[in-house]
Amino acid sequence: MRFMIIVRANARSESGVMPPPDDPLFADMHAYHEELARAGVLLDGNGLKPSSRGWRIRYQDDQRSLRDGPFAETKELIAGYTLIQVRSREEAMEWARRFPAPFGKTGDGGEIEVRELYEPEDFEQPR
Repeated sequence: MRFMIIVRANARSESGVMPPPDDPLFADMHAYHEELARAGVLLDGNGLKPSSRGWRIRYQDDQRSLRDGPFAETKELIAGYTLIQVRSREEAMEWARRFPAPFGKTGDGGEIEVRELYEPEDFEQPR
């Protein structure tokens, strides 16, 4: 089972200002991801640049329209992700509970969301 741990964006992540290199958050995130890797469950993980560096394509009536960022609703944006493969939903919950506060331990530490990915067998047709 694969799960994506989604780090929700906030005004701080959308500002594009990186924390200083000695910020304990870097060490906490590195240690967490190293632990995932040692356990053999880490598939991928990364931070995303602010939406001002991105764009959206809207599809309607067989037409496409492109809109450059930034995007106003930060609560709908993603600042980063970690992709894991585990044996159960419960195991994914345990790993998610250990995820470091994405924006530090003080103040608004941020929010994560965890979603299960579809697997090929979810699309198999009954015979």
